[in-house]
Amino acid sequence: MFGLGKKHEAAKQVFASRIEDYALIGDLHTAALVSRNGSIDWLCWPHFASPACFASLLGTEDNGYWRLAPASDQAVSTRRYRDTTLILETTFTTPEGEVCVTDFMPPRGEFSHLIRIVKGVRGTVKMHMDLKLRFDYGLTVPWVTQYDRKLRAVAGPNMIVLRTSCSSGVTAELEGKDLATVSDFTLHEGQEVSFCMTYAPSNAEDPGKTNAQDELEDTIAYWTRWAQQNTYQGPYKDVVARSLATLKALTYKPTGGMVAAVTTSLPEQIGGERNWDYRFCWLRDTAFTLLALILAGYTEEATNWRLWLLRAIAGSPDQIQALYGINGERNLIEWEASWLSGYEGSRPVRIGNAAIEQFQLDVYGEVAIALNHIPDALDDLRTPATALQANIVDRVCDVWQQPDEGIWEVRGGRKHFVYSKAMAWVALDRAVKHYERYDGKGDVKRWRKNRDLLHKQICSKGFNKKLNSFTLSYGSDTIDAACLQMLHIGFLPPDDPRMIGTVEAVEKYLLRDGLVQRYDTSKFKDGLSGSEGTFLACSFWLASALHIIGRRDDARQLYERLLSLRNDVGLLSEEYDTKAKRMLGNFPQALSHIALVHTAFTLNDQWKPGPFVELN
Repeated sequence: MFGLGKKHEAAKQVFASRIEDYALIGDLHTAALVSRNGSIDWLCWPHFASPACFASLLGTEDNGYWRLAPASDQAVSTRRYRDTTLILETTFTTPEGEVCVTDFMPPRGEFSHLIRIVKGVRGTVKMHMDLKLRFDYGLTVPWVTQYDRKLRAVAGPNMIVLRTSCSSGVTAELEGKDLATVSDFTLHEGQEVSFCMTYAPSNAEDPGKTNAQDELEDTIAYWTRWAQQNTYQGPYKDVVARSLATLKALTYKPTGGMVAAVTTSLPEQIGGERNWDYRFCWLRDTAFTLLALILAGYTEEATNWRLWLLRAIAGSPDQIQALYGINGERNLIEWEASWLSGYEGSRPVRIGNAAIEQFQLDVYGEVAIALNHIPDALDDLRTPATALQANIVDRVCDVWQQPDEGIWEVRGGRKHFVYSKAMAWVALDRAVKHYERYDGKGDVKRWRKNRDLLHKQICSKGFNKKLNSFTLSYGSDTIDAACLQMLHIGFLPPDDPRMIGTVEAVEKYLLRDGLVQRYDTSKFKDGLSGSEGTFLACSFWLASALHIIGRRDDARQLYERLLSLRNDVGLLSEEYDTKAKRMLGNFPQALSHIALVHTAFTLNDQWKPGPFVELN
């Protein structure tokens, strides 16, 4: 429940809503964030990595938004997704009556639409629509013309057309005011107004009219059919279904790639500099994503994701990057949008991601896991997986002894990160076990020799006997939550004292109010100032690890604590501030939802760790 009081409206002039106050709608090409107060504060059009046309999330209202809500300052809102769909329904209650605003983006056809339908439920409610379109991340004011209930906004290559449609007895005229567009109208019970916003290239003809109700029915049918494929039958079925739908919404349909989040620069610490652009596809997410999708019965999505992966990494193995664009682009130059004040003053606002320049050894292991999970019969013949996999494993033999920047993409210099070494071991181990898949390509004797040598080195240099735990890097006394994944990949048996000790060390040194930090930022200098919140994916990893080592009650208790942190429509960001009790980081975060789904399968004993080596 959410009140739209005067204090909130005043604050909205400076800052966006809390991260957890947003819901997600999308059309499988891009996505928008809708706040509890009926304001769309973030939308990149025409695709996830395009410049935003609503960017008040990272600045002020002058950077673009679209609010549709009662005019009353006493309105209170509640919201939900309709059943298993990505259709958002927000009910506003005022002293005079009640309305329901339905927000959705139909799965894209020829054009991309954002549709808002407001319907009178009871009584009489005065409504106010307030629109500021600002292209280029809130910088560019478009040229706006309007006639016959149609508004056209054009700037550079971009055009947006807004049309309204009203039921009998209702008039919702569009009026220009202070470089914005407003509309005031009144709804009685049963009356309805729809707003359909459409994106098109500025050199194209205006998109034709769209029937909002027809689009709504088609969108309901699409998401309902999709949800019916879910094979998970455990005790958290509704929770898993919502996270799977969220992951689907983060998928770019033309290529099968999945973005890590739909936002950039939502801070890991309010007011800090740990602000990154997550609107790209990380290789390390592939293994977890593919496993989650396959476990839940979504073979088509998993296959498309794998094909994206094969196309993205095709070429020389020594040029594999940690992340790529949604089409497999390699050049994601990082720059700063200096005109944006940042979310609650958190600067800089970064566009692009300099992590493409880093060497991250662990991605070879994640790619190996991903490529071994999908049926070969569904391969992309343009990029033969067998030869590519063999070349990648040969490359691992060449580079595993080098330091890297690691899973956390640190900017404080390369180290011999234990997690990175463990994932390089996975690449070698799976290659040896599945050599027959490579059509005889690759030197399996060399792979086996390097695998065994690397395993021995990790156990001798990456394990701290005093802490009884694997650590962040060779010779380190800092604990890294990523080492929990060594249980999941089967580096050692679950009952190995070193694995149990690592789980206990994470609990002892990284728990903050019951949730897990990635590492202690006060002990490990990662090249950035400030600290960060607890990391939700790592917290899910701990829940899975506890279950694997036999502490099932503790695992379920932590899992249900994590589920309680989801917002009212089931979404999670990257991190959580346990003191301020609010979400941090980009939103919604794919890795958090992937970990949620994977942990549900683990707790339900529908998934177990991969192959492990015997105690040595």
